[in-house]
Amino acid sequence: MGARLTLTTWLTAALALSAPALAAPSDKGRGPYRVVMETNAGLPRQTVYRPANLSAFGKTRLPIFVWGNGGCDNVSNRYRSFLTDIASRGYLVLALGRPGPRSVEHSWPEENPTLPAGPIDVNAPANSYPEDMTQAIDWAVAQNGAANSPLKGRIDTGKIAVAGHSCGGLQALTLAASDPRITTTLMLNSGVWGLGSGGLPGAAKVTKESLKQIHGSIALINGETDVALPNARDDFSRLSGVPAFRADRKGVAHSGTYWLPHGGAFATVTAAWLDWQLKGDARAARWFAGADCRLCTDPRWTVERKNIP
Repeated sequence: MGARLTLTTWLTAALALSAPALAAPSDKGRGPYRVVMETNAGLPRQTVYRPANLSAFGKTRLPIFVWGNGGCDNVSNRYRSFLTDIASRGYLVLALGRPGPRSVEHSWPEENPTLPAGPIDVNAPANSYPEDMTQAIDWAVAQNGAANSPLKGRIDTGKIAVAGHSCGGLQALTLAASDPRITTTLMLNSGVWGLGSGGLPGAAKVTKESLKQIHGSIALINGETDVALPNARDDFSRLSGVPAFRADRKGVAHSGTYWLPHGGAFATVTAAWLDWQLKGDARAARWFAGADCRLCTDPRWTVERKNIP
C-alpha cells in the first residue's frame, strides 16, 4: 500500500472491534412491530429490515430508510440493533451490504479513531458506493408496484430518507445532492473532509459544494468528542435554503450509540426525526422545532438550527 492509505483501509481500521461483547440483538426494537432481517435476490448488495406482519398496517404505507455503514462497509448487520429499532417503528429499512458473522453485532468499535497523518487515496476502490443506495431505492419503488411482491402497495415511495454513520453519512449526502426523490438526510458522526479540493470521490462522490445542492431537509448528529464534529460544524455553516438541524451529544464519541441496547440515544433521535419528516408527526416535531424543543432544552445536547421554526 506504500505511504498512501486507501479510504476504505483507514475507515475500516477506525471501526476495528475492540471492546467487550454485548448481548445479541433480537428482532424487537422499541416500536410496536417485530422485525425480520432478510436478503432478496433483487438486492445483491443490500439487506432488508422490515416489520414482520405487513398486514398490521392496513392502508398505511411504510416510508423508506436507506442506511450506509461506517467505513463505507458492506456488512449490513453490524448496526442490527439500531436498524431493528428503526424498522420496528414502521419503516422499510434498506441497509448496504449483506449480513456478516453474528460476532460483528456483539462488539463495540473504537470510540474515537485517530485521523490519519498522511495522505489518503480517496479514489481507491471501496466496499460500498452511493449507487448501492440508489439501487435500493429503485428496488423498493419497483416492489411497491410488483404484483407478486409482499410489499406491493405497502411502501410510501414519496417519503425517502437516506442516512449513514461516518463514511456512510457521506454516501447519504451524495444522494441528497443528486437525487430529487430524497425527502430528508441524516449524517450521523459524519462530515465532509477538507481533502485538497474537498472531495471524497471514491466511496462517496461528495464535496463541500454538494452541501449547496441538497434536496429536502437534513440533520447532522454527532458526539461531543467526535473526530467528525469539526467537519459537521463546518458543513452546517455552509447550508442554506433547506431545513437543517445539528446536535452533538455530551459524552459520546465517533462510535455514537449504535451498539447500546436498541441503538441508544442516536436511534431515538433518528426515529423522532423520521417520524416528523416522513410521517408528519406533530409530537415528534417537538424534539426539534420551537423555542423550547426537546433537544434544545436537554443539557446532554448542544443544538443549532436553520429554517426550522
